Amino acid sequence: MNTAASIDSAAASAVQPQVIRVYVWDLPVRLTHWLLTGSIVVLAITGFYIGHPFITAPDPAGQEFVMGTVLAIHFFAAIVFSLSELARIVWMFVGNKYARWNQMIPVSKARWRSAWEWLKFYVLFRPVTPRFVGHNPLAGMTYMLVYAVCLLSALTGYAIFSVSAGIGSPMQVFSVLVPLFGGLQTARWIHHLCMWLLVLFVIHHVSCALLVARAAKNAAIDSMFSGYRFVRPEDLEAEEAEE
Repeated sequence: MNTAASIDSAAASAVQPQVIRVYVWDLPVRLTHWLLTGSIVVLAITGFYIGHPFITAPDPAGQEFVMGTVLAIHFFAAIVFSLSELARIVWMFVGNKYARWNQMIPVSKARWRSAWEWLKFYVLFRPVTPRFVGHNPLAGMTYMLVYAVCLLSALTGYAIFSVSAGIGSPMQVFSVLVPLFGGLQTARWIHHLCMWLLVLFVIHHVSCALLVARAAKNAAIDSMFSGYRFVRPEDLEAEEAEE
C-alpha cells in the first residue's frame, strides 16, 4: 500500500510543473492598485449622481444638503485617485523591475512577440498563457492607456471644479485648462466619457484577471494582496536573460 502511494505521489509530481514563489508586486504597487480601484468606484457612483440626481430628500435642500455631501465625497475621492495615480507613475521609475515603465511599454522584440502571443490567448486562439512573471506586455500597454485616461479624467474634473471654486481657492489654478478642453461643456463631456471608459475597463480587467488566474494557476489575483506569484524556474530564467 505504501509503495503504491509513493508511486502515485511521484507520478503526480511528475505531471505537475515545479514552481517557485517570487515577490513580484511590492507594497506601493498593491496599495495604489486598490486605492485607484476604490476611488474609481466611488467617483463613478457619485459622478453619476451629480449628473443625474436619483435621491430625493423630504426636507428643503438647505437642510438636507445631499448634493453638497455627494460633491464633497466626489472631490475627496478625486484627491485619492489623483495622488494614487501620481504615486504609481513615480514608482514606474523607482520601483522594482516588475513595476518599471519598460514593463508597460514594450521596448524589446521579445516583448513585442509576447504581446502578439498574449493577443492570441485573449481571443482564444491559444489554449495556454505565454510565459510571464510580472505584467504581460499586452496588459502593460493597456495599463498605459488607462493611466492616460485617468490623467485626462483628473484634469477635466479639476477644470470643472475650478469654475465654482471660491475666490482665493488653490483650485482656481486649473481654470486655465477650461479653454484648452474647448470650454466647460466639452470638459464635462470628456470627463463623463472618461468615467465610462474606466468603468468598462474595470469590468474587462476583472474578467481577464479571472481568465489568466484560471489558465496560468500562478496566484495572479492573490498576488495583488500578497505580492507573490508562483512561476516556473525556467520562465524566470528566460525573462532575466532577456533583460
